[in-house]
Amino acid sequence: MKIAQVAPLYETVPPKYYGGTERVVSYLTEELVKLGHEVTLYASADSVTRARLRPACQCALRLDRSSVDPVMDHVYLAERVFQEAGEFDMVHSHIDYIGFPLWRRMRTPHVTTLHWRLDISNLRNLFREFCDEPVISISNHQRLPLPWANWRATVYHGLPENLYTLHERPGTYLAFIGRMSAEKRVDQAIQIARRAGLPLKIAAKIGTQDREYFETIIKPLLNGKDVEFVGEIGEAGKDEFLGNAFALLFPINWPEPFGLVMIEALACGTPVIACLRGAVPEIIEHGTTGFVTRNVEEAIRAVDNIPRLSRRRCRQAFEERFTAARMAGDYVAIYEQLMRARPMSELSDEVVG
Repeated sequence: MKIAQVAPLYETVPPKYYGGTERVVSYLTEELVKLGHEVTLYASADSVTRARLRPACQCALRLDRSSVDPVMDHVYLAERVFQEAGEFDMVHSHIDYIGFPLWRRMRTPHVTTLHWRLDISNLRNLFREFCDEPVISISNHQRLPLPWANWRATVYHGLPENLYTLHERPGTYLAFIGRMSAEKRVDQAIQIARRAGLPLKIAAKIGTQDREYFETIIKPLLNGKDVEFVGEIGEAGKDEFLGNAFALLFPINWPEPFGLVMIEALACGTPVIACLRGAVPEIIEHGTTGFVTRNVEEAIRAVDNIPRLSRRRCRQAFEERFTAARMAGDYVAIYEQLMRARPMSELSDEVVG
């Protein structure tokens, strides 16, 4: 099968540091290549892949100081894919709704995975207009604000099976990894760790929009030896950081569409203590791979109960549900379904042409 994977341009594929969507696109692309498909990856020129790379910008936009408006780069990307779509059996977009006006007019079978939150009010008119565009959710919860969208499936993210290793011995610190933002509640992670009597290590990206939250809320809390801010870490450092943790804290305060770090922790055998928001209860098995909590008090009690959980079972849950091989297999089944559903009139026109 000739497949085009269309990645966002904000980060390299895979990202050098933080970047969930681009990381998933990389895992999927490499797994599809491994399965024998002919894959073309549309991404930034500094991306690394075994697929055929078609660059849409010179470098990841987050690293490009000359990039003023990333929307224009993505509009250009969508137009390129549209013009070249005839080369492919399937176009798989990961750039959200930007391509919809072109994808609607594209004869090549296509699908878009939506990677972000959908509870934004002005998305309603957009998705009512483009209710014919086939889309994939990354959790069932993600779909709830837009039930009329043309949902084709839910496909949970997956990681390469050997990317992380099982750490059977629990560490002595709690871990937080993610964006340094109010919706990720780093401040609450600090509160939980201190009241539970365990040190906390924080690995977080500080974006421009999150700088004020860090300076005004978090920085004043970093005044003791019990909280260590290690900065932004890449994939290479995650195995040690997560694997050597006692547990991962995930005290989010937003409708998380998936939460890639949760399955990264499970792949290391590390249980997760997460807030009951978004996709959390779809990912974490309460009382088996972690604890799903409703408030700080429950999270503190969960820390005390972590020794009851099996780190080997956490790793097993990852292997059963969240590998890149499973993810790629799910997507291939959807591609084949969409290709079979292609109108006969389009197929006949191609034969005549």
